[in-house]
Amino acid sequence: MNWDIVEGKWKQLKGSVQNQWGKLTDDDVDQVAGNREKLVGMLQERYGVAKDEAERQIDDFANRQKELL
Repeated sequence: MNWDIVEGKWKQLKGSVQNQWGKLTDDDVDQVAGNREKLVGMLQERYGVAKDEAERQIDDFANRQKELL
């Protein structure tokens, strides 16, 4: 999925993002504001995962959102 679509619909996806990654606070999700690189960094920080793992999780999440967007 094109990340631009996710970024454009970020407000609608915020709840799904928090369901997927429960350690992210409302402020974290607002700070990310749909920016993929910020989300990668936030996942690395909160979950202690490598960049490639964070990117894989984000790609999986975005692909699952196709039906909703």
